[in-house]
Amino acid sequence: MTALGFLYPGHFAEDDYPRIEQLLAGGIRVDTVHTDAGEGVYGVEALRRSGAPERLAAGVEELRLAGAETVVWASTGGSFVYGWEGARDQVRALARQAGMPASSTSFAFVHAAREIGAGRVAVGATYPADVASLFTDFLRAGGVEVTGVRAAGTVSAAEVGTWGEEDVLTLARAADGPDAEAVLLPDTALHTAAYVPLLEKALSKPVLTANQVTVWEALRLTDRRVNAPELGSLFTREPIIQV
Repeated sequence: MTALGFLYPGHFAEDDYPRIEQLLAGGIRVDTVHTDAGEGVYGVEALRRSGAPERLAAGVEELRLAGAETVVWASTGGSFVYGWEGARDQVRALARQAGMPASSTSFAFVHAAREIGAGRVAVGATYPADVASLFTDFLRAGGVEVTGVRAAGTVSAAEVGTWGEEDVLTLARAADGPDAEAVLLPDTALHTAAYVPLLEKALSKPVLTANQVTVWEALRLTDRRVNAPELGSLFTREPIIQV
């Protein structure tokens, strides 16, 4: 049994994680501990507060007692708002506190894009434009070219948590462009685990979503590979590079 640990801010789309666990088809346990999401709004300072060291540290002991082998901070906005180096420091501190390998959803997107060989991506962000631009800056710092970005302008994770299949598909289509080799949907408050095959069929290209890449990143940290077609191209391809 491989035990994966996640620190998830608040209560928005956390039910994606048990769904993903089921789709991984045995031998993998997904443990999710909820951290304080604070205001749950998509402002830069609010997102920085959600990723503060003391908020992450509060959930680490519970994951350790559950037997987690790795921990991923399951928040895109709560990591990329610190910039590349700040997010790296955040993950390093988390690894020291947890005593196990650690990462975050923002780094998961960079690693996943490399894994599928997508050097050029389009971004469909639920966030306001200023927050979305920080994510594209983060991707570029990781060597991923952004061909275009669609910012939906929502102001809170609670609102995004109510989105359904058509909302997600509309955002992905609006973001996509002919130069993009993949489309990224960077918000762990967005339900996507049930929609990845639909999205990839509609766009005819890989789609990387926040909760999907977060779980993949935890598996990567444990050197575990799983073939799970219902989770999209990321879970069916042979590795292209070693990260």
